[in-house]
Amino acid sequence: MQFTSECESRIIEMAWEDRTPFEAIELQFGLNEKEVIHFMRKRLKAGSFKLWRSRVSGRKTKHEKLRSKQVSRGYCPSQYKHR
Repeated sequence: MQFTSECESRIIEMAWEDRTPFEAIELQFGLNEKEVIHFMRKRLKAGSFKLWRSRVSGRKTKHEKLRSKQVSRGYCPSQYKHR
């Protein structure tokens, strides 16, 4: 798939966010978890990719089915506030 640079940036941002599940990325951009991993591998430096993989591997909030029912949104309340 071809994405604009803005879309690529947003996919990377969503992939790094702890509370944004892979399902949200798939809903918005049509990339499932496997495709997101491939996408990130191609666009990040090797060290950054390894950090990202270790960060998201096993993280329950990255999968809607594993999330606690208390997590009702895909972002932290202070995430998008201007500082």
